[in-house]
Amino acid sequence: MASQRHFSFRHPFFQHMPQPLRGQLQRRRLAPSPRTGLAHLRRAARHALIAAATVVASVATCVAAHAETREVVIGYQDMVVPWRYAQATHAVEKATGYKVSYRKLGSGADVVRALASGAIQLGEAGSSPIAAGLSQGADIALFWILDNINDAEALVARNGSGVTRVADLKGHRIGLPFVSTSHFHALLALREAGLDPSTVRIVNLRPPEVAAAWDRGDIDATFIWDPVLAKVKRDGRVLVTSGELARRTGKATFDGFAVNRAFARDNGAFLAGFVKVLAAADADYRDHRADWTPSSPQVQAVARESGAKPDDVPASLALYAFPTPAEQASKAWLGGGAQSGAARSLAATAAFLKEQGTIQSVLPDYAVGVDPRYVEQAAR
Repeated sequence: MASQRHFSFRHPFFQHMPQPLRGQLQRRRLAPSPRTGLAHLRRAARHALIAAATVVASVATCVAAHAETREVVIGYQDMVVPWRYAQATHAVEKATGYKVSYRKLGSGADVVRALASGAIQLGEAGSSPIAAGLSQGADIALFWILDNINDAEALVARNGSGVTRVADLKGHRIGLPFVSTSHFHALLALREAGLDPSTVRIVNLRPPEVAAAWDRGDIDATFIWDPVLAKVKRDGRVLVTSGELARRTGKATFDGFAVNRAFARDNGAFLAGFVKVLAAADADYRDHRADWTPSSPQVQAVARESGAKPDDVPASLALYAFPTPAEQASKAWLGGGAQSGAARSLAATAAFLKEQGTIQSVLPDYAVGVDPRYVEQAAR
């Protein structure tokens, strides 16, 4: 008489099967009754194999279908840049056919963390958080220069604070986002003025928190970008801009788009199409700047997506420089390997952050985090 034990799932076929599939088969209770024999057991085994194959094929089909679903999550900040209009008009979706979701994040450090975790696939961040992320092992790559910050970030002291020059900041409070481009340049500005940063109280605040702290009188100065920069300028004094620091020290800062490398490996065509959308948005602004007025749909979209006031947007945009694809593909920015402007800027930023204790180590070559392929394609 055949054994009354349940059919064994010790066969290698079942052992290498995912547990959920084994569970489905086990729930079928493939056991012979006392009245059945070996032939019935064999038929049951064949049925089990057929059922398993069917389930495996079904799961494989689902996985393939998911892999073919073209979706992307893009992280962005409140920066005032031309591509906000493309973002608002769904230009990326139209150009690539991907389903695009946008997630607004509070700082570049937040963006880099979200990229590293896979919560987003692309994201906007400044050169400082990108340098910090690469130094800490984040598997990301810079593939587009969103803007040359130039004079779009500035150190501003509150009227009535008694601060009229950078050297006067000793003992005062500066609010800014840590590990940001403005943090890097704030420390650089203090050193240039002969101040030890430890003699200044630097408070870690995201841009909306900077605005609130400024209104409450909790901080005496900030190094920040628009739209908050436009706000604090109304009752503050500009002490120095990022552009002035870059021209004096050679340590420029920029905002860029970075990508999770795992996503980039499988979505090169999307990235090529995305870069074309970015390039077209910048070109429209460069070539038709006079049309970007507070009442224009472009400026209205930029204001809506960034949180800036429409009346402030044209002046804010004018503070930045937006390199063309050809310029970005050159050695000045993404081209040229270790000698590219981006790689050298990331290296200098990382060295400075390490000196300040923000990161523990620097890479021997930051070109590993720079990918010029897509701007090269767009420049052809």
